[in-house]
Amino acid sequence: MITMREFMELIDYKITSGETYLWNCYGPNAYCLSSWNGIQDEGGYSIDIVFSTKTQKIYEICACDYTNNRAYRMINPAHIKKFNKENIIRGIDRNCAWDNVNYIDLETVDDFIQKALAIKAGEKYDTRVELPLELDDETSFKLMKMAHERDITFNQMVEEVLRTVIVSEKLKNDYT
Repeated sequence: MITMREFMELIDYKITSGETYLWNCYGPNAYCLSSWNGIQDEGGYSIDIVFSTKTQKIYEICACDYTNNRAYRMINPAHIKKFNKENIIRGIDRNCAWDNVNYIDLETVDDFIQKALAIKAGEKYDTRVELPLELDDETSFKLMKMAHERDITFNQMVEEVLRTVIVSEKLKNDYT
């Protein structure tokens, strides 16, 4: 999960608001800090973090790109169940960021930081989601050989295999 230091550096220490986090899922010491450029249309963004004022533990971070109607989020894995449970209790769609925009949950801190930096700078960015992937040496070698035979990069080969598996699993689930 991102650290408070990384968050502060990401927003250039520009905090525009802060408030007690009113939900119970993160406990009584949860607090939210926001960095917003004050624009919700062209070039608008906000980057928010929810953390414990006692332990500094990070619960959640999100970056909202109002220009492109995208919202990215990371929730501390240790608190996802409590977060989801409270969404159900409150009758709220856990994926809804605003209006017809859903959160895109990210898996890696680097992916979040790269997207947030680009959003803040008003630059184009990769909208794909990075997934952490650990492969054993034998599988890696096979994929490298396959990529070489096709004259594509290792990353392109892994992406192709993952897409094939996802489609295959979706088809399998659709017919079972």
